[in-house]
This record gives sequence, C-alpha cells and structure tokens, in this order.
Amino acid sequence: MQPKQLLIALFICIGLWSCKDADKKTEKENLQTFVEPEPLKEFGFVLEDYIVKKDTIRKGDSFGEILERNHIGYPRIFNIAEKAKDSFDIRRLQVGKPYTLLCANDSLQTPQCFIYQPSLEDYVVINFQDSIHAYTSRKPIKFVEKVATGIIPKGSGISMLMEEKGLSPRLAYKMADEIYAWTIDFRRLQEGDRFKVIYTDKYIDDSIYTGVNEIKAVYFEHNKDAFYAFEFETDSVKGIKDYFNEEAKNLRRAFLKAPVQFSRISSRYNLNRRIKYYGYKLRPHKGTDFAAPIGTPILATANGTVTESTRRGGNGKYVKIRHNATYSTQYLHMKAQNVKKGDFVKQGDVIGWVGMTGNTGGPHVCYRFWKNGKQVDPFKQKLPEAEPISDSLKVKYLEFIKPIKERLDNIQFEDNAITIPSEDDVLTSKIQ
Repeated sequence: MQPKQLLIALFICIGLWSCKDADKKTEKENLQTFVEPEPLKEFGFVLEDYIVKKDTIRKGDSFGEILERNHIGYPRIFNIAEKAKDSFDIRRLQVGKPYTLLCANDSLQTPQCFIYQPSLEDYVVINFQDSIHAYTSRKPIKFVEKVATGIIPKGSGISMLMEEKGLSPRLAYKMADEIYAWTIDFRRLQEGDRFKVIYTDKYIDDSIYTGVNEIKAVYFEHNKDAFYAFEFETDSVKGIKDYFNEEAKNLRRAFLKAPVQFSRISSRYNLNRRIKYYGYKLRPHKGTDFAAPIGTPILATANGTVTESTRRGGNGKYVKIRHNATYSTQYLHMKAQNVKKGDFVKQGDVIGWVGMTGNTGGPHVCYRFWKNGKQVDPFKQKLPEAEPISDSLKVKYLEFIKPIKERLDNIQFEDNAITIPSEDDVLTSKIQ
C-alpha cells in the first residue's frame, strides 16, 4: 500500500473511532439526564396502582347505591358504613359534590376506597381494601405572593381595569368593600387614580387556582391624596385582622354599608309605607331591601355572635347576629344559611345566600338593624368606628409595617403590571 493510501486509511480509522466515542458519550449523557417521572398521586394514593373512577353525587345517590352500582353487596356496605361512622356520616353526601372510587386494577375492578370532596380543599377517605378505616384530610395548599399596579384610564372603573389586565376582580371587591369602604368612593374614581397592591393568590395541588386569599398592603392614590392600608392581626385568638394606615389609624367602621356586594337598594326603611296591593293600608317596612340574584353571598356587616339561624313565617330563612350590647342585625329571605346559632362571625364572612323564602316578590335580602332593642334605619345612624389599635400593639404594628411600606414605596407604577416573586418568596402550606 502506498504512503498516501496509508494516510487516508489512518484518517478514516480515526474518524470512525471519534464517531464511535461521540456516540458512547451521547448515550452516557442521555442516561445521565433521564430521570424517571414521579408517579401521579392524589389524596395520598398512587393513582396508577388503581383503576380510577371519578363522578359527582347525583340526586337520589347514596353511599350504598354508589357502591352497589360498583358490585359491592349490602352486607359489606353496611359493615363499611358502621365502621366509618365515627369519622364521617355517610348521610351527609351533597348533590353536585365530586367523589372518587379507587378500584382494583384487575378485570373485576372491585372498589377498594371511596373518597368524597365536600370542598375543593377538604376530602374524606373511606378505605376498605384491607381493614376498614375513615379519615378527613386536606389537599396541599400553596399561597403565592404577587404584586400588581394599575392606573385608572379615562372612562373606566377599577373592575373594568382589573378585567382588562387579567387581574382577579376579587382584588377590586376587597379594596372597595373591605379596606377602603369608608375612605374612598370607588364609584367616583378619577382618571389617573392609581394603586399598588401586595396580595396572595391561593392554589390547591399547585394547579387549581381558587382566587385571591388576602391583601397584605395597598397604596391607593385618589385625587392626588395617598391612602395606605396594611393588614394586621389584632386578635390572635379569634383570628381577627383589620386594616390600618401608616399612622396606625383604623380604616374601617364597625359596620359594612351593605350585606351584599355591588347591589342596589330596592326598598328603604320606611315606617309610613303604604302598598296599593293591600288597599293602601299602613304597612311599615323596618328593613332595607338589597336586590341581588339568587345565590349571591350575604355578608355579616360586623363581627358578632349568631343568635338565630332558622326559618319562620314571612321572614323565610334568616340569620340574626348580636354584635354587642347595643347593636344587632338580621338578614331575611335567604336561600340557605351558612352559619348556625352560637357561631362567632367576622365582618365580611359569608353567612348565607340570597333567596326568595318567606314573603317576597323577588330575590333580595331584607337587612334589619337593631339599636338598643329597637329597629332603626342604619343609614341614619352615626355608626361607631371599628376598634382602634391598642396602645400596646401600636409600637408592634409600626415596626411590622416598616419593611412592607418601604417595599410598597419602591414598587414602580405600570399600567398593566402584575409580578410574581421568585421561588423563595412563595408561601407554601402543605398538608399531607
């Protein structure tokens, strides 16, 4: 073989060897970078170990009928129900709520576990694949802190601005009704009014968005005046939080203006009311009617204790709350109540939903207001301001808000800004 041919053969061998070496290196890299995915889990179970059947409770469904449809006999159903009753009453299944059956991964697909979800967060497990046991738990919850800013454009309100920028309308509701209800009239915002807000969003299982959890701090500029608001816990035992400004003054009054959000007054308190239908006889109206669609949440207008949650005559379903020795409120014609007698409720808590029970010509809530045992017009009362921050807490509060205010002041205004912090700033609460 000629020297030139030997040289060419040598280069070919080196090239083949390099390619082979590169292939081995690539194969090794692929092996190193491949990570087996985590098995899909829900409710604490590895789903691939079962045949999973998901459905919702339908009208007429019962625990026994659901299991019988899935080939479990009544003697065993009775046994399961008896052993689970101390942890969960199977009669409490509600129409429309989801449930999951984890079935054996075989041809018979026999149910081994029943999981019921009374809410997005909470679930009940009745496990009968080996021994029978039941327990309640909650899905992992994550709170993600976010920052948003906005500038009110000409001819637009804050709700429209939120929608245009992809922000939750709940931000507007909370600022208007919970924080600045007695400070800023959100129906009369001006072009150029602007805000900066620090808040947290709530997620279940990392992926299910359930809305704004809480607002931590706000800077709102209205008519060139600055209004700060900082959330602060004033009673750790009852979990009561209020909003105060940079000087520790409470921004709220003791009572909300209305028990439903963004509603209209359809009938006012009127002791001289006469109705044509009743022959113009005097029929005093000792409440204020707020018209709203059926199912609209009804809010407690102040902190207090539920003294009645029942149904009676023309009042229909109603709730009555004693706020202190002076004031009580009542909420009539509910579709359903969300509280029971003896419950302590906080201002803004949902105590029921608008309905048409009792004597009513349309969906609304009749809001009644007592002062010293006498029904009065709440709009003609000089209502007390909310509890001021105590002297012992004031120093703590001012120290607490110092870094938050500094952070708020350093946020730049942008017309469409919404930012999510780094992974280190995400507040996470995982419940196994």
